Amino acid sequence: MRRLVTFFATVAAVGMAAFWFVTRPDTLPRDALAGLVGDEARGERIFWAGGCASCHMAPGSEGARVLELAGGQKFPSPFGTFIAPNISPDPVHGIGGWSAHDLANAMTRGVSPAGQHYFPVFPYTSFARARFQDIVDLYAFLLTLPAVETPSLPHDVGFPFDIRRAIGVWKRLFFNKNWVVSGDLSPTETRGRYLSEALAHCGECHTPRNILGAMERDRWLAGGPIPGGKGNFPNITPAKLDWSEADIVEYLTSGFTPDYDSAGGHMALVVDNMAHLPPEDRTAIAAYLKKVPPAE
Repeated sequence: MRRLVTFFATVAAVGMAAFWFVTRPDTLPRDALAGLVGDEARGERIFWAGGCASCHMAPGSEGARVLELAGGQKFPSPFGTFIAPNISPDPVHGIGGWSAHDLANAMTRGVSPAGQHYFPVFPYTSFARARFQDIVDLYAFLLTLPAVETPSLPHDVGFPFDIRRAIGVWKRLFFNKNWVVSGDLSPTETRGRYLSEALAHCGECHTPRNILGAMERDRWLAGGPIPGGKGNFPNITPAKLDWSEADIVEYLTSGFTPDYDSAGGHMALVVDNMAHLPPEDRTAIAAYLKKVPPAE
């Protein structure tokens, strides 16, 4: 009996050690950003392309308060309700104590400065494709914004989905940093892919997800149900979106569709972000969307 107990105890210990090793946070090398200097003017462009304010501003913010990134917006899902944190430059409640390296770890690896996995509601599965220079520029711009002394609220996520260490397993299964659309792309289409697949993270809303919440890359941008809400995110592949490139550019600029409808809900915030970008960026996104493989 003693040998049997010893055997199972050994197996359990080995299993726990293997789990701990497989699920360990994967962080960037300390010199990953060596030699990079942030430019806050360029960082503002990254800020709007990434839609940072859309998620991290306080609920109902308008005008100048959009740049007060106090957090607090709620995002319901099948796994619980996630609440956007404060990412203002406040050193206590925000990211004022972070380095550019910390921000790069969060955005490209999904790891906090404390070494914990972030829940993938934070779209690091898309931001992982972002260039380090763009992240350093974004960091420089974020530090120019108002510091807000509002504590971040805890997520309302129950067991077992609140076990952050288990997200390491999820990352092993689904964290794919490769481009979705590949092949012979023009410079404009390549720019549009970078904006759409990395910074603007279009796929996070417009791509169907599997039972574990991972994007189904074989149905990229094919739409899907709105988590915790009513209706669906639309299919924006050429299979359903028959707009011209000019129509898409106009929609991303003004919010108006070719049928004289207008963007609503969270998409209205996306349009506001896109309107801050130079026209060539919106043109690049339109060119990319016409290149995406049709998907039902």
